[in-house]
Amino acid sequence: MDKDIYKAELYPLQVNLVAMQRQLIAENRKLLVILEGRDAAGKDGVIKRVVQHQSPRETRVVALGKPSERDRSSWYFQRWVNHLPANGEMVLFNRSWYNRAGVERVMGFCEETDYVRFLRDVGPFEKLLIDDGMIVLKYYLDLSRGEQARRLEARKSDPLKTWKISPIDAVALKKFDAYTEARDAMLAATGEAVPWRVVKADDKRVARLAVIADILAAIPCADYPYPITPARKDVLRVWSNGDRPDDFLEH
Repeated sequence: MDKDIYKAELYPLQVNLVAMQRQLIAENRKLLVILEGRDAAGKDGVIKRVVQHQSPRETRVVALGKPSERDRSSWYFQRWVNHLPANGEMVLFNRSWYNRAGVERVMGFCEETDYVRFLRDVGPFEKLLIDDGMIVLKYYLDLSRGEQARRLEARKSDPLKTWKISPIDAVALKKFDAYTEARDAMLAATGEAVPWRVVKADDKRVARLAVIADILAAIPCADYPYPITPARKDVLRVWSNGDRPDDFLEH
């Protein structure tokens, strides 16, 4: 997408985000946005544009590191619970408990029994959040193999992006097919309580606009200054168990 067109489309979306947050605060509502996806899919960029003009008092970004020994000996979901939004707050998770269905599954960081238990428990856990009145939106950003390779290589030459480099990057492309299988299994097994919103992210700018537009469409607000237009269906799809990954996602 042309940069000038992107900026022109981003501005009204961000103005609407400000109005949305004002309503969340006034109504004491809780919003949790979960961002998952392949390495280098653009999660940081999406989050930056969502929170750029939000109130820092009511907005938090959570990106947890490796679990500690205590974390590993606790209930799996426990380390995320304290980061969940309170009334009037918007929280964005840059990766989440779905690590177990993605990187932990692919890299062998968990046992098969742990993985099976996660698939069994995540739906009821998320239903508890919904039943408590929390708005939960889950996004999976997907990349083609070629675009992922280009972005991972760019990290090495851009001094502003070297902080993103991790040992996992070295095997992301080698295990592209394994991540594809894990993604497909996750989408099929974990979307009942909270449906996945799958985003084609090869074009970063289009992906950012699509996610923000979808957040706004999911949260009706009488005071939106600009019209709400749903995200393009060729870029973002709300996933259902009957969908075929081959029809929309990279393999």
